[in-house]
Amino acid sequence: MYRFVLTRQWVCLTLVALALIPAMIKLGFWQFHRHEHRVAQNELIDTNLRAKPVPVTEVTSPGHRVPRADYWRAVTATGTYDSAHEVVVRMRTSGDDKVGFHVVTPLVLADGRALLVNRGWVPGGDDPRAYPPVPAAPSGEVTVTGRLKADETSGGSGIKDRKGLPDRQVMLINSGQQAESLGRTVLGGYLELTAPAPSEGGPEPIPEPDHDSIGAHMAYAVQWWLFASAVPVGWIVLVRREKRDREEAAAEAAGREPATAA
Repeated sequence: MYRFVLTRQWVCLTLVALALIPAMIKLGFWQFHRHEHRVAQNELIDTNLRAKPVPVTEVTSPGHRVPRADYWRAVTATGTYDSAHEVVVRMRTSGDDKVGFHVVTPLVLADGRALLVNRGWVPGGDDPRAYPPVPAAPSGEVTVTGRLKADETSGGSGIKDRKGLPDRQVMLINSGQQAESLGRTVLGGYLELTAPAPSEGGPEPIPEPDHDSIGAHMAYAVQWWLFASAVPVGWIVLVRREKRDREEAAAEAAGREPATAA
């Protein structure tokens, strides 16, 4: 009945269809797992942001690699800002996507160790290679609260760690790198400042990470699975259409055959 399906054209079409179905199913599960990851990350961020702040020395130490479970965890620290070793981080955006700098100032704790504190965002000056206008950090002993973040790396952030930058400008916030220039022990990771609020004209606070939206991954997953289910349906439709066309062509050919001479 469907001998034409065994033609080279239909064999190729069938093989392509058989290859597309598992590929689309796999893509659907890939998007589904991304959806699950986003939901889990949102829950982690929300839990850590709502948690009661703990002393930073309880969750990190020199050389410590901050695990994902502690990302955005609320921590506190008390010390004195070391403005002489303050640096700015290039190519960072503000809440409204303006490009400028993040201001990172070491906070020296009572035991002499330092904690990197990202005080917020400032715009660049007229000369992109000059140190931008940065509001001074508070003097004297201060107690700060913020979100714990892991050290930035090129592999994790996708930001190339360029060399030969102007003095006191860096591309990444990394405690290991800053420990070398500070000449003192630095706690792993850094603190993203949330309190006390900066004075008027101070660095713009860094907004909380997005933990409400879940993206369109689930919709994409369903879309891929619908595509996968549509392939065999489309194949059947094409087969039936081909069969009908061939039957109509055969009927027309039979109707045009000349009568046999008497």
